Amino acid sequence: MTAAAHPTTAPAPVPAPGSCEELMCRVLAGAYGPDPRTLRVSTAFTTRQSVRHSGRAGGYRNEVLSLRIAGAVGSCAVEPGELPDSAADDCAGRDAATLLTHPLRPVRIAALDAVLMHALPHGPASGARSLPLPAGDSLAKSRARAHAVVGLLDLPPGRTVLVVGVVNSLLEALRERGLRYTPCDLKGGTTEWNEPVRTDAAGPLGRCDAVLASGMTLGNGSFERFRTHAQRYGKPLVMFAQTGSAVLPRLIGSGVTAVSAEPYPFFWLDGGPGTIHQYGGTR
Repeated sequence: MTAAAHPTTAPAPVPAPGSCEELMCRVLAGAYGPDPRTLRVSTAFTTRQSVRHSGRAGGYRNEVLSLRIAGAVGSCAVEPGELPDSAADDCAGRDAATLLTHPLRPVRIAALDAVLMHALPHGPASGARSLPLPAGDSLAKSRARAHAVVGLLDLPPGRTVLVVGVVNSLLEALRERGLRYTPCDLKGGTTEWNEPVRTDAAGPLGRCDAVLASGMTLGNGSFERFRTHAQRYGKPLVMFAQTGSAVLPRLIGSGVTAVSAEPYPFFWLDGGPGTIHQYGGTR
């Protein structure tokens, strides 16, 4: 007599971590793959650029710390000049667990991004839909990315979006959709349409219908404010992520609604075709 076969039960899905700090703790414990003590950063580098798109009145600067683990690169953008020149040297050759507890937040975020990019590379197996970006000049690629990002917002015309981390192409795409917006950025200034950019999101956060935020909020420590607000009030929170492109998808379901993930190399580094990876949303 053969033993009766018992039906197998699929394992219950692991709930999303409740915060970026909880995700960091899970990664340190090896919950997403290899023990980070066994993963070593082979290359650490910074990317600096100044941008003034043809046809645009203003420009901006970017600075990004990137760490490579095997074939994966994790990144965290910082305000230009904020990162010590020694940061990259301090990271090269270190194990990921050490960098996940580094005193500098941008180093911790870049290390977390690298570990998760190594363990869960973007693609269908990780829950991503990959979208091609066409070749073109810097403004054409910026606009193509912006339309893909704004497409993750499921809002009718007339609603108001708090935009954290001002990118004029994103504002342009929102205008085309008939959506209102409140631009917010620590650098302040004005938009391409001479609208004032707020430096404090506290007031408009309570009045918006949705939040569209840069992954840079992970690096400067403001992300939890937006995540907890979105989770508490049931508002859409869409992230456009060069910083933490592999981190933020893991937080969908804990306040984050959708993510447009763009790992290194970023669209502004090359005129050829590229790819972004989208998680969540309705597309």
